[in-house]
Amino acid sequence: MILARSTFGDLVGALEEFLEPLIESGRSAGSPVLRVFGDYAFAAPWYLVIAPLALALMFLVRRGRGAARTGGLPSVVLPRTLRQRSAFVVPLARVVAVVLFAVALARPLRTDAETADSSEGVDILLIVDRSTSMQLRDMEGELGSGRMRIDVVREVALDFARRRMTDRGYARDAVGLMGFAGFPELICPFTLDVDALTGFEDRLDIVNSEEDGTRIGAALTKGVQLMQGSDAKSKVIVLLSDGEETRGPVITPLQAAEFAAKEGVTVYTILAGRYKLAQTFGQIMASSEELDPTEMRAIAERAGGTFYRARDREELEGIYERIEELERTPRETQRMVEAFDLYPPFLLAALLLYALAWCLESTTFRRTLP
Repeated sequence: MILARSTFGDLVGALEEFLEPLIESGRSAGSPVLRVFGDYAFAAPWYLVIAPLALALMFLVRRGRGAARTGGLPSVVLPRTLRQRSAFVVPLARVVAVVLFAVALARPLRTDAETADSSEGVDILLIVDRSTSMQLRDMEGELGSGRMRIDVVREVALDFARRRMTDRGYARDAVGLMGFAGFPELICPFTLDVDALTGFEDRLDIVNSEEDGTRIGAALTKGVQLMQGSDAKSKVIVLLSDGEETRGPVITPLQAAEFAAKEGVTVYTILAGRYKLAQTFGQIMASSEELDPTEMRAIAERAGGTFYRARDREELEGIYERIEELERTPRETQRMVEAFDLYPPFLLAALLLYALAWCLESTTFRRTLP
């Protein structure tokens, strides 16, 4: 008894092992030729022609089988039995089996496509002057009537950062934010999260009097040091200031520019504003003297970048747009398509139906079918 159960269990296991590859879909080496809908396609759609041809042939064969002649005797209509009324099951099973077999030969596939972006972005550090002179109101409207330089610069620079960090056509960039006056201060480290960066917006403001001054060299050096640990394909600093080095430099702006060039960091410089600062009786006001671009131009030339002059908001927006076009790393998209065979269930169903039709024709409907 135990031996019989063991033998039966082995037979069931062997049957399951045989049917498993016929029921489950597996990876296919075929390629989609005829797309049906969604992710489904046929690898050999020409085999679908078999179905209508086979059905037409079966119809002609059955039509050629005429009913037996009665020799001139009047025909007698007898009530049909249940077996006669259900005789259509056999030809229907054959028809469905042929259709399923044709579908299996056409090799139905399900394709799964995956898209991967493999390009590297650009690490961009925005360095913005926060010294007292950035309070001047000469970049919007009439002189002295618009917003402060720092407000205009902050808004335009962060708009630039948002575009770079959310760009869908190109690789997204990591952006950091640094402010400086007498001393540099990292306001936001490099991040891909635009909300994290803009969350520090309020910290980019005018410094207090103890920290005032303009140490461009120290700020640029600190920025290059921050980028030394980056493995980005391109490293860029956008340095914005409205003046020249004013406090005793620990490192000169040109020395900092040489350091940037040595480390492979491109530096774009922007001189923002129209006039130099004049302090009269403790009041901050614009003088009649234009800003001197000499130092900022020299920094850009030494560090392999470009110098820009922004006298108002419109010019500043155009400058950031030009920098945006210059520093582009196209997104390299790889599309991987994997196909899975779906024919096994169709083939199994066709075989079972055809076997069922043969069995019924040989037994139950043996004398019923023409």
